[in-house]
Amino acid sequence: MNMKTFAASIIVAASMLVSSSVAMADEQITLGRTILLEGGDHGAKIPLLICRKTDAIRVKAERDLHLEKIKVTFNNGQTKTIHFYRDLKKNKYTDWRKFAYPRCVKKLEVFGNSDGSKAGVKVLGRKK
Repeated sequence: MNMKTFAASIIVAASMLVSSSVAMADEQITLGRTILLEGGDHGAKIPLLICRKTDAIRVKAERDLHLEKIKVTFNNGQTKTIHFYRDLKKNKYTDWRKFAYPRCVKKLEVFGNSDGSKAGVKVLGRKK
């Protein structure tokens, strides 16, 4: 193997490593978990100890539930309400709801009702 072939092989191998790390950059992170009650009229609050930077959120139902909305509070005090108005079966996800750009989330408030006495909810973010 001559030096040019060896150098080309190294470049190809390095580019494969870079492309795989770029694909892993869009991993999802858990922003928080909470429980919705059967007749819950109040939002279930999820305070985050540290703000988590994400450009989108989605919800996973850990039991059957009706998800109304999520109020997201960002590090600078601004809020955004994301409406879902849908039923989620156990272990199903909503679609990703994007922000305009990556934002630092400080608190979440989940509104909805469980189909039973209580239902767990997991809110996920997308790590960039």
